[in-house]
Amino acid sequence: MGKKVAKANRGIPSKSEAFTEWYPFIVEAAELVDKRYPIKGMDVWRPYGWKTMRLIDALTHGEMERTNHEEVNFPLLIPEVLLEKENALVARLKRAREEGVDPDELRDEEEEAGFKKEVYWVRHAGENELDVPMFLRPTSETAMYTMFPLWIRSHADLPLKVYQTVNTFRYETKQTRSFIRVREIHFFEAHTAHVDEDDATAQIEQDLDIVDRLMHKLCLPVLKAKRP
Repeated sequence: MGKKVAKANRGIPSKSEAFTEWYPFIVEAAELVDKRYPIKGMDVWRPYGWKTMRLIDALTHGEMERTNHEEVNFPLLIPEVLLEKENALVARLKRAREEGVDPDELRDEEEEAGFKKEVYWVRHAGENELDVPMFLRPTSETAMYTMFPLWIRSHADLPLKVYQTVNTFRYETKQTRSFIRVREIHFFEAHTAHVDEDDATAQIEQDLDIVDRLMHKLCLPVLKAKRP
């Protein structure tokens, strides 16, 4: 016989002894999302869960407005030509962290596949094959940074501070789990451009303060660390 899952008096699996059973039980019992939608890893937000998420979004957006970030909304689709830039960015940052060097010191042609194996492709419109394939955004850096040079014409346009809350998509091949590893992600992101390194560093300090304020409002402990 298989190992019996430890349960409390109310029939709830033990968090300490059987976390993998406890977690989905709580998510379902709280009616946060329903994972029975016929696409794996794309859960349906239920009313209570979505209301909770929207309240968290409101706190986040309030912090963005307080710190002079402006809200934007970028398209869901990104042309294939920009994927290589996305791959280069992701792989360069990864290697820079591993080697402890400035990302600008690494050459793009030495980099790995990045998001290429994780994206959802759009290759047809109706019955017509597209001349330029597109993909659903896995994140928005490349899309945003394609537009930033068009918006920043001189130092007078800096700092540029924008944010958005959108859905992103990644083709997860590992076992999916609500909120922890999903294929459609409710995603907040903020991006900034600055006149010099000092201003960018000051922005990082402000970002840390924003996290502190948000976590305090949510009554969640937080540990801030600098990635080596």
